[in-house]
Amino acid sequence: MALAMTIACDQLPQKSETVLKAPEAKKIPFEITTHGDTRVDNYYWMRDLDRKDPAILAHLNAENAYTKAKLKHTESLQDELFNELKGRIKQTDESVPYLYYGYYYYTRFEEGHEYPIHCRKEDSLDAEEQIMIDVNALAEGYNYYQAAGNSISTNNNILAFSEDTLSRRIYTIRFKDLSTGTFLEDRIEGTAGGCTWANDNKTIFYTVKDPVTLRSYKVFKHTLGTPASEDVEVYHEKDETFYVGVGKFKSKKWLYIHSGATVSDEYSILDADQPSGTWKVFQPRERDLEYGLSHFNNDFYILTNKDDATNFKLMKTAEDKTSIDQWMEVIAHRNDVLLEDFDVFEKHLVLTEKSNTQSAIRIINWLTKDDHYITFDEEAYAVQSTINPEFKTQKLRFNYTSMTTPSSVFEYDMETKDRVLLKQQEILGGFDKNDYIAKRIWTTARDGAKVPMSLVYHKSTTIDKNTPLLLYGYGSYGITIDPGFSPSRLSLLNRGFVFCIAHIRGSQTMGRAWYEDGKMLKKQNTFNDFIDCAENLIALGYTSPEHLYAMGGSAGGLLMGAIINMRPDLWNGIIAAVPFVDVVTTMLDESIPLTTGEFDEWGNPKEEAYYHYIKSYSPIDNIEAKEYPSMLVTTGLHDSQVQYWEPAKWVAKLRELKTDSNDILFHINMEFGHTGASGRFEIFHEIALEYAFLLDLESK
Repeated sequence: MALAMTIACDQLPQKSETVLKAPEAKKIPFEITTHGDTRVDNYYWMRDLDRKDPAILAHLNAENAYTKAKLKHTESLQDELFNELKGRIKQTDESVPYLYYGYYYYTRFEEGHEYPIHCRKEDSLDAEEQIMIDVNALAEGYNYYQAAGNSISTNNNILAFSEDTLSRRIYTIRFKDLSTGTFLEDRIEGTAGGCTWANDNKTIFYTVKDPVTLRSYKVFKHTLGTPASEDVEVYHEKDETFYVGVGKFKSKKWLYIHSGATVSDEYSILDADQPSGTWKVFQPRERDLEYGLSHFNNDFYILTNKDDATNFKLMKTAEDKTSIDQWMEVIAHRNDVLLEDFDVFEKHLVLTEKSNTQSAIRIINWLTKDDHYITFDEEAYAVQSTINPEFKTQKLRFNYTSMTTPSSVFEYDMETKDRVLLKQQEILGGFDKNDYIAKRIWTTARDGAKVPMSLVYHKSTTIDKNTPLLLYGYGSYGITIDPGFSPSRLSLLNRGFVFCIAHIRGSQTMGRAWYEDGKMLKKQNTFNDFIDCAENLIALGYTSPEHLYAMGGSAGGLLMGAIINMRPDLWNGIIAAVPFVDVVTTMLDESIPLTTGEFDEWGNPKEEAYYHYIKSYSPIDNIEAKEYPSMLVTTGLHDSQVQYWEPAKWVAKLRELKTDSNDILFHINMEFGHTGASGRFEIFHEIALEYAFLLDLESK
């Protein structure tokens, strides 16, 4: 594999001797004084909520031109990578059908097309196919198009779906009569996406976003055939730290409105047969009380942290006794097992748990009390229950994957314990999982915490100090990056890279306490863990600073910004995607989308203790005159999660102060937002750019 790496590098065209000058952003000092502390932001002028300022757009376009010119010598490699990435994907493909109220639903793709086709068949898989929506046709004429939130009326006749044509996560809800194939005139604009049907087949509930902050804050009721202007507001969430959503339970007996914040939940319920009725609060919100609901027979099942159940427990209560004092325990809290999710069937209770890094599916028979886990052979993997819309079945669908096993859908008989592989993602181009080695290794962090890492590499790769290694991390919001398979990643593994995920604090890899120990006034643990993992990989002989790379996106981009300030000497290159790097300024500005809902994740800098703590790690506030590694920074102009000006300002300040000659490249997708391109294959251009950046650095 070392030879393969050498060949790949030798094929890189030689760079031009022409010296390219990076765009130089003008400096307009802007003072921000908080708690008597004044920060000077020379690039505050880049902030434009409307995204129309000619000077800003000109600067961003200049950044794109500079990046393109600096990587021009890799264009043939980028093309090679793109074709390679695309070539692994089976173009004509379809999902595993699932049965839902008399119809088998599935999604398929056709060769040469970017978008899915959503279909169904009545009663039998041998029946004639009915195309509900062909997203390829709907996307014509748009640079970005996403169709989401498919919802079928109770009588199976009307499809509601939402579309986003700007990549800003603001959706228009549309309707199609599946019995005639015609689109209805009803259109509801400015929504959060998706909607929920009452059982009368004509009433729809949906959420809307605040036009400035993009917070989902109101629920409206729409009646088919009436103008959206006449829709009735049924709920208004006035607490700016809460976001609202609407849905229907699997039983279809109850509708719900969920108002949720980082540390608190509140549900309101309504009989789905009475859409004009009065919504009833299930259990009023309480600070630090989190709960989620499901409904079966005449009971509600509740996943909650009630009574300091840090890793959550399962409780139940009767439909007419919803207050917290009526809840009864079903599955007790366990200090060493995180109860992630659950699903209820007629004869079985299915639990998704996580213990000592590993997810597991546990099945309990209501009558016999038989209690067992579905077992797997690999050391590190990811498993979760998938689409299971029926109560009266003993068959469970679940998805399994590992760093060497493509995504696999199984059907499991909860009585006989037999499992059948229904579909495994087909990887074209001669993939053989036996060519790759996956491992779980551990790092002892500086405070004694044991931090797990998952890594994978080609079996012919020589592991030593000259081995290129890409370390990936996120570490926020309790989101766990499980050790799953990536077809794209093979392009690095086949060129001699090791890929490693650091399961750092701020995730829930080691339980809920692992998350709590990496947020608010303990956020520094996230950064320390990542750095300690890197140092351990070097000590174990997997790589060296000359061949070590790091990557993270969004809150993982914050991680990248923090680690290069704290230990710039550890990395040969960094990829920071849509990075959240201007933490103090953003968290002080409640007009910016999503800020108010973040106070229980990072803290509110309007409180002095949080201000100084956040400032101590905020990437843009800790840039110094010193050497930094080479970097590729990416963003989207229409990003609704992390505004484009954060990485734009960060790049400008890094270039202003750094003392080295390493490149800082900034790529702005002028058409898209937080999640990048919408098409099935378009995203591979962005991945090819990132991989070419890494391979180019490794060739030097």
